[in-house]
Amino acid sequence: MAKAIEQLKSGLTIGNFGLGMHGNDVGSVKHQVHDGDTVFVRAFGNFGIRFLGIDTPEISFTLPGNGNFISISDQRWADFLTDPFAAQYPPLNLNAGLRNFLLDRLGEGTAANHYDHALAAQRALEQEILNDLNELSQEKEDFQFFVAFASEIMDRYGRLLAYINRSQKEEPRPLDYNSRVLKAGMANPYFIWPNINPFRKQRSIRDSVPEPNSANTIANQESTLRQARGWVQDARTRGVGLFDINDPLRLQPFELRFLAQRRAPNRWVIDLSKNDDVLINPQEYYKVPNTEDRLFIPDEDLPLFVEKGWRKQ
Repeated sequence: MAKAIEQLKSGLTIGNFGLGMHGNDVGSVKHQVHDGDTVFVRAFGNFGIRFLGIDTPEISFTLPGNGNFISISDQRWADFLTDPFAAQYPPLNLNAGLRNFLLDRLGEGTAANHYDHALAAQRALEQEILNDLNELSQEKEDFQFFVAFASEIMDRYGRLLAYINRSQKEEPRPLDYNSRVLKAGMANPYFIWPNINPFRKQRSIRDSVPEPNSANTIANQESTLRQARGWVQDARTRGVGLFDINDPLRLQPFELRFLAQRRAPNRWVIDLSKNDDVLINPQEYYKVPNTEDRLFIPDEDLPLFVEKGWRKQ
């Protein structure tokens, strides 16, 4: 089935929709045209939902020069992640510090390590959803998701950006799936401003920029951030999931992606473990050693932070 919203190889994002429903049937043009600039539609195809706040290892991704998604278990990935800086691949402009940091994590077995952790995360999420179906005594046709959006609704690939949970009338709900996977140690936190907390009233983008010298205070006061960071710290202490004592995840998912896309990281970083005013250079994210302490700032939003008094490194 086609995706309801998808990005073409040209980079253009498109949608596949028809006239919306009116009662139990497809509505007429008269029913669905609301005014001169609004029409109600129904989707042809599935939507993808990208979980906010977390990043799990990739099951498959595109290799340089190949637009198709290829399983990370494929030998071509093993070859690539052994030495992604080899001459046969397109150039990638990374500074020496980041390159050396990555080289310590690359090499023989990196792809297999990544795939094993990806498969564990996939199965963990599958099991959480299956458990919910069973607990609610629902068939797959009746099961519904509760989806909460933050600041941005959709990414450039046509995926919805959200926190997602099972839908139920009774309170309280269990933890959302984003949090469950993170708490189990199967995901790393991936805090990207401004999509941090959908369960509070959203201020304007400009007003949402934190004050300099306040990051650690906010991280400890904001319940969503405090709880998420605590789960990661606990998983690391227990040596489970991505922090498995015998086989920890070597390469972060976003690192695999920028290596494959031959595109240097471009999000600035705020260190949530400190109350300072520093915006860390995108290629020096690794200098914040713990993933739960990294708050990524999109390059296009950087002027808002500089205007507020933050200082580029």
